[in-house]
Amino acid sequence: MSDGEPRDGANVEFAPPLVPVIALGVGLILQHLVWTLAVPLVGFTQYAAGGLLLVAGLGLMMGAFGQFQRTGQDPKPWLSTPEVIAVGVYKWTRNPMYLSMGLLQAGVGVLISNGWVVVLVAATWAAIYKIAIQHEEAYLEQKFGTSYLAYKESVRRWL
Repeated sequence: MSDGEPRDGANVEFAPPLVPVIALGVGLILQHLVWTLAVPLVGFTQYAAGGLLLVAGLGLMMGAFGQFQRTGQDPKPWLSTPEVIAVGVYKWTRNPMYLSMGLLQAGVGVLISNGWVVVLVAATWAAIYKIAIQHEEAYLEQKFGTSYLAYKESVRRWL
């Protein structure tokens, strides 16, 4: 595509998966340099909770990627979306990949007993909303009109 051609894709200029990676780094720095914020779980409970969050996040991510693969679409938000996926995990949440990123971040935080990483999940989702979701929804509303608005009305953003 040349510079003069309009772009058919959401105006997302920062890769959303980098947000939880950055949050993990910030959480590690805060934990070691500022103040220790431990997760109030130990032993089996800690590992079970962290593992459950990781399994839920991975399952959700795999379900979302599976739908993209089945429809022949690319999940990168800045690329064209030929159709709205409204089946599989997308029947329950409009943003399963972003939801899974937060679950994975929380799972890692619990497993390493870093409360900062867990607390920063809220900041991760807020940042992803600002850098990706707002742009994606504007693009999808413009491209698909009432069919996307009906989907938005019937399916929650997170759960």
